[in-house]
Amino acid sequence: MRDTNQTIIKFNYDKNLSNDDFVISKSNKHIFEFLDMWPKWEKNFINIIGEKLSGKTHLTNIFIRKYKGIKIEANSLNNDHLKKIKIYENIILENLTSDVDEKLLYSLLNLIDQDNKYIIITSFKPIVYVDFKLNDLKSRTKSFLLLNIEKPDDELIFAIILKNLSDRQILLDKKLINYIIKRIERSYSKIHDFIYKIDQLSLKKKKSINLNIIKEVLGE
Repeated sequence: MRDTNQTIIKFNYDKNLSNDDFVISKSNKHIFEFLDMWPKWEKNFINIIGEKLSGKTHLTNIFIRKYKGIKIEANSLNNDHLKKIKIYENIILENLTSDVDEKLLYSLLNLIDQDNKYIIITSFKPIVYVDFKLNDLKSRTKSFLLLNIEKPDDELIFAIILKNLSDRQILLDKKLINYIIKRIERSYSKIHDFIYKIDQLSLKKKKSINLNIIKEVLGE
């Protein structure tokens, strides 16, 4: 365990987005294996759905590193991107919401279809449930294969906690991690938020993370 008798300094923890660093569990294995089958997909239009911090970006980074392509943030989609995609076979559009330029998105999907390219769109909810106003775009969304990242199981929660604490150079007894797993909400964002809070509380109290700190953050 690290020495907590120190000034609190906020670090930008390095995120290793390598294949080896991605934890495969029942929650995400089906998507990991599907992406690894490229280009032998049943459809060229893929929608990966998952809550914040569920691993969508990690999955697409692994994919693009292995199979090459271009990644675009949905809210920054513009006409220049429609020109840039011509040299790429794989296009990833991240964090799609109803705020996207619908005409540009429709044009993008048409270009991908015409040139037999592949697109992966990530979003919090299925693309077919996004409230688009353009009817042609609504119709186009029905062509997508939907892949949902499920809520984390015990194995994945354990790995997320272990990895995030390790990034902070914190060692925690396995019994304490199992205690957390039995009580924490099965939400990726809540898990990351919990880790941040126990880290900050231990620094504030100048104590190593123990059961009392864990209980306090859990609200017990």
